[in-house]
Amino acid sequence: MKFVYCSGPLFCPEEIAGMSAIERVLQQAGFGTFLPHRDGLERHVLGLVNTPLNTNLLWARDMIDSAIFALDVFQIVRRCEYFVLNMNGRVPDEGAVAEAGMAFAAGRPLVLFKNDRRSVFKGSDNSMLTGLSVLKPVSDLTKLPSALLQAENALKKSLTAGCPALPLNVKRVVRKGERIWRVLSCLPIKDAPSAQTGALLQQILDLDTGDCD
Repeated sequence: MKFVYCSGPLFCPEEIAGMSAIERVLQQAGFGTFLPHRDGLERHVLGLVNTPLNTNLLWARDMIDSAIFALDVFQIVRRCEYFVLNMNGRVPDEGAVAEAGMAFAAGRPLVLFKNDRRSVFKGSDNSMLTGLSVLKPVSDLTKLPSALLQAENALKKSLTAGCPALPLNVKRVVRKGERIWRVLSCLPIKDAPSAQTGALLQQILDLDTGDCD
């Protein structure tokens, strides 16, 4: 199974519903998916806000942010073969835009999704975003799976086989993200006990970047 990194805004129920709709269409087409709010550290961190672990969590905020960044970079650069950017919103989500830039630099087949009438330039979107994909933005959810395959076929003509060579600083982040993913994979997908979640976070905080292979 090939995986798609699903990137977009996730800060209210409506945004989460939109991302879930994208994920559902891709899964029904046979793709695996990575949703940061479902599969990433956010799922475990956000649930601790109103617990006694909150104090320690706030103390370690910078380390948690670094871990979230590393895990997402690993997913984009190494684990996921495809990338979808949800551009809906008054402006595209800034974190998703950064992720899309990483996916482009890593040579991932990238598809833009937008069925929102709002735009920055009188009906047009920023060319620095639209230029990330070899295809025009897709407005029909059901066409996302075929668009990913189209993008992949178009890129095959210009890309060499395998992953592009990565700079040392990116390799370090990817390696850290891979170790974090291994820790996360040991937890049940749903209803992890708070004590288990606390232990998970402590393991992640204890990680450092280390040396790259």
